[in-house]
Amino acid sequence: MAKRDYYEVLGVSRNAPEADLKKAYRRLAMKYHPDRNEGDATAEESFKEAKEAYEVLTDQRKRAAYDQFGHAGVDPSAGGASGGAGFSDIFDSVFGDIFGAGGRQGNRAYRGSDLRYDLELSLEEAVRGTEVKIRIPTLVHCETCDGSGSRSRGTPETCSTCNGVGQVRMQQGFFSVQQTCPSCRGKGKTVKDPCGTCGGNGKSRGHKTIAVKVPGGVDNGDRIRLGAEGEAGQNGGPSGDLYVNVVVREHSIFTREANDLYSEVPIDFVTATLGGEIEVPTLEGRVVLKIPAESQSGKMLRLRGKGVRSVRGGAVGDLICRITLETPVNLNKQQKELLRAFGDSLGDTSERHSPRANSWLHGVKKFFEDMKFT
Repeated sequence: MAKRDYYEVLGVSRNAPEADLKKAYRRLAMKYHPDRNEGDATAEESFKEAKEAYEVLTDQRKRAAYDQFGHAGVDPSAGGASGGAGFSDIFDSVFGDIFGAGGRQGNRAYRGSDLRYDLELSLEEAVRGTEVKIRIPTLVHCETCDGSGSRSRGTPETCSTCNGVGQVRMQQGFFSVQQTCPSCRGKGKTVKDPCGTCGGNGKSRGHKTIAVKVPGGVDNGDRIRLGAEGEAGQNGGPSGDLYVNVVVREHSIFTREANDLYSEVPIDFVTATLGGEIEVPTLEGRVVLKIPAESQSGKMLRLRGKGVRSVRGGAVGDLICRITLETPVNLNKQQKELLRAFGDSLGDTSERHSPRANSWLHGVKKFFEDMKFT
């Protein structure tokens, strides 16, 4: 008989989040569990069908394959009784919040948590690349007990509560479940005289220094992944990863947008009017910027190839200089008189020499006329 659609089995939509999958599976597991339906082969098949659907749809890789190819895209052993996670593994993940820590969590190997570190860099360091050393908190070998967990550095003994199994069996109504041993926390061993520094764990909080190679071209928000440099795993599980988050400090001259750099360049009245050449800074040194005659404040001038090459590759960006006209200050009497004479020399030709100002004035005049202001 052909298998039913997994989403139909659980009674959820194809875009259902994991929380809805868990809720649906919990409902079906409670309804069809063999302990509640002893001798009912139909209920047992429904229970296995729900378990298989839940296991596939809560695995992102398997779910993607199933969504694209249906049952043919999923490994036949993924949901069957002989492959994948056993019932108690799935049962623990769904009903663990009801029965405490779950069935066998203490004995399983768990991957350590990922860590995040915010690394501040100057714009120059981010663009060119650098290598920095960072100091992060982590679990280290306890020096007090030499990692034994014992104050006397004795050998741990077999736990008397679980007899070294690491689990105890608990009866919860019609369910019989295994739970992490509360005495040894799943290790199967106990320390009679726990070390005061590490509490019997053999490890204590410390720090380690890591060298981080920052590739050239990184930008604000980019992340550098350092594998296995996160929190230590549990019960022999692998360590998590360390993600270094790049934070580029504000620069006094340049602002970065993608691969381009922006810079404000103040120029004087004479240069803006007659044109000229000025030196401007780039990340590679000084270059000459040509100012066209009659340049207005706010004009953008582009210097090709003076920007940034992204860490992801591609062409180098540009340096875009925004011209800012600086009004002269602290003029002496002679300079002021020269400016007045210059203004008088424009006479009735001001519209020709200041087209933008005159256009604005005409617009203002029309606005008042239209609004009938008095």
